[in-house]
Amino acid sequence: MYPVHPGTYETVEFAPTPSQTVGPYWSIGLYIGDGGEVVPEDAEGALLIELTVLDGAGDPIADVLLETWQADAAGRFNHPDDPRGAAEPTPPGFRGFGRIIVDQHGTGLVRTVKPGALPAEDGLVEAPHIDLGVFARGMLERLFTRIYFPDEAAANAADPVLASLPESERGKIIATKTDTGYKMTIYVQDDRGRETPFFAI
Repeated sequence: MYPVHPGTYETVEFAPTPSQTVGPYWSIGLYIGDGGEVVPEDAEGALLIELTVLDGAGDPIADVLLETWQADAAGRFNHPDDPRGAAEPTPPGFRGFGRIIVDQHGTGLVRTVKPGALPAEDGLVEAPHIDLGVFARGMLERLFTRIYFPDEAAANAADPVLASLPESERGKIIATKTDTGYKMTIYVQDDRGRETPFFAI
């Protein structure tokens, strides 16, 4: 509460406006109840990807929303903007888009399939990957990164996006294999060299 002083706006002294962070407002318009279910549980090739988001101190960030976008298992999109034309999804029920809110440990699960490789410019091929958007309190714009797969070594070596990163950074966006699928830790900020590479889009 500011003290009341007589005078006009030209004579009264004002303190700085209190700072505020952005959001999160997930429950207003962004939350999807089954957002992590990109494919049905019984879909062929279904797997779980465990994503954990940590801050600069290595602590979990508990108010993060994650979005995933990807091609289907055949490397196709059921969308007219795909230059090869829209294709029925493989496997059936695949929707290509996921949206999850992480838990108090900064972790969320996405059930999906490993995407196929994608054609790139100049006759190159992008390795199987999932695009990932990170929304969190205090961020005016979301962060963008990718999830690559450790069992695609040859494809990863030829991927033009991975090749654009210094070799020391590439492993930070390659997931780790688990019994049920894959897992990856996203470091939003870190001064010890662990920060996840993010892309300007």
